Amino acid sequence: MWGLEMTTQEKLTAMSMTGYGRGEVETAECRVTTEIRSVNHRFLDVVVRLPQGWMSLEEDIRRLVQSVVRRGRVDVFVSLEGIAPPERKVEIDWQFVESFLAAGSALQHKWGIEPQLTLADLIHKPEFWIIEEVKREVEEYKEICLKAVEQACIRLKEMRMQEGLRLAEDVSARLAELLEIVRRIEAEVPQIKTHVESRLMARLSEMLADVDTPPERVVAEVAIWVDKADITEELTRLKSHAEQFQAALKQPEPVGRRLDFLVQEMNREVNTIGSKANLHTISAFVVDCKSVLEKMKEQVQNME
Repeated sequence: MWGLEMTTQEKLTAMSMTGYGRGEVETAECRVTTEIRSVNHRFLDVVVRLPQGWMSLEEDIRRLVQSVVRRGRVDVFVSLEGIAPPERKVEIDWQFVESFLAAGSALQHKWGIEPQLTLADLIHKPEFWIIEEVKREVEEYKEICLKAVEQACIRLKEMRMQEGLRLAEDVSARLAELLEIVRRIEAEVPQIKTHVESRLMARLSEMLADVDTPPERVVAEVAIWVDKADITEELTRLKSHAEQFQAALKQPEPVGRRLDFLVQEMNREVNTIGSKANLHTISAFVVDCKSVLEKMKEQVQNME
């Protein structure tokens, strides 16, 4: 109704902020695994956790994530398994050797003791050796790491799209439910006018029974009050917001904030209708509208 019908699911393109993606790349010597989780957040907040010594890859990973996520809290976990142990570079500490031999020579010179030093005496001393671990450069693993992140990003996006479609279908159905209630309210508008007129006429007639007031003045006052109770403008704005809401669901860019704003505006119009149209049937419809809008608000707050 009101030109808001959806003919195909493909028209809905909203994206959820909730999702999960996993990527894994394995080579002959190691396996890199990436897990990405995203949840609701007002802005985009990306937190990257990397193996020790891999922090230089953080910005590249952030760029990949930001290419598929525009809003939400995103946690990226990168783990590394099976990497070959670092190579070791072994050298002799010649300074130690010289000091050691000099000490032996001094001992002989001062005390006349002939030290029986052998090569074994030296090589069994840990100070004799300088052992340095040669770590492999993180750049050697950059390609496979980013490939694992890219895989996880693709799967994260797929899940967010699927969840977004489900959310869009749900809020679209609830919007149709809301507009059906609005249609019923519109049908009551003539009754509202009649109800307000009769109540005001009775009240004014009672108040002015002993006052010499021209009837046309009474009618004019009634017209003013009836106009104040008119909800036509609120209904028009409410339907306009509904049209904008449904149109936003078809947009490819993030629309979560806009949808949340439109729900607030529709809720504002419903509240005004409830306060202006002081009629039992309208009050019941207003309660129904607010219930539907509350459910819509919960869903759109999950949208990107």
